[in-house]
Amino acid sequence: MKKLAIIHTSSATIEPLRQLAAELLPGVFVMNWLDDSILPELIASDGDLSLVRNRWTHYAQFAIQGGASVVLSACSSVGELADEIRQQVKVPVLRIDRPMAEEAVRRADRIGVIATVSATLGPTTRLLQSTAAANYKEIEIAPLLVTGAYAELMAGHLEIHNRLLIEAIGNLSAEVQLILLAQASMARVIPDLPANMQNRILTSPRSGMQNAALIMEKLHG
Repeated sequence: MKKLAIIHTSSATIEPLRQLAAELLPGVFVMNWLDDSILPELIASDGDLSLVRNRWTHYAQFAIQGGASVVLSACSSVGELADEIRQQVKVPVLRIDRPMAEEAVRRADRIGVIATVSATLGPTTRLLQSTAAANYKEIEIAPLLVTGAYAELMAGHLEIHNRLLIEAIGNLSAEVQLILLAQASMARVIPDLPANMQNRILTSPRSGMQNAALIMEKLHG
């Protein structure tokens, strides 16, 4: 049986990615690994990955031992840990946000990055910078943290979460060509945006899962 392991740091990403997996990876068994203590630690420590490196790495190793042929990191805040372990194991370990960053660099020179978690802005900005450098392209990045929105999401106040994001997107959209929503949990705001704005907003869940499906197909045919 084909197995995809997804490592989450928030319960908010489990159901949206489960639905995408059912659509894009039919017949693939999905294993979800959740540690919702990682993100609070990163927020409190200003994104110090050394505090969670061993723990996250063990989850990836356990997933591989459990038969996963692809491991997907659902959290952009720990994406750099996925890059690290990918060099140490034979199983593909993917960042959910890499395809989003690659599309942004292809399409735009001035890119906005909106996050609702402080620990995500640095990793997403560095991913954009390294992607641009690999493509010999210069870009400008405008980061924006939407304070309070993630707490509203975790409290179940989806309308408030989305309203805060829509306001931030409106404020930033005049300054940039494209806007990245840095966390997978933020993609839920897209249906609430005006249709003429949606094409300028990039999110990671669908493109990240499409990439996982592509890798799975290459591995298993």
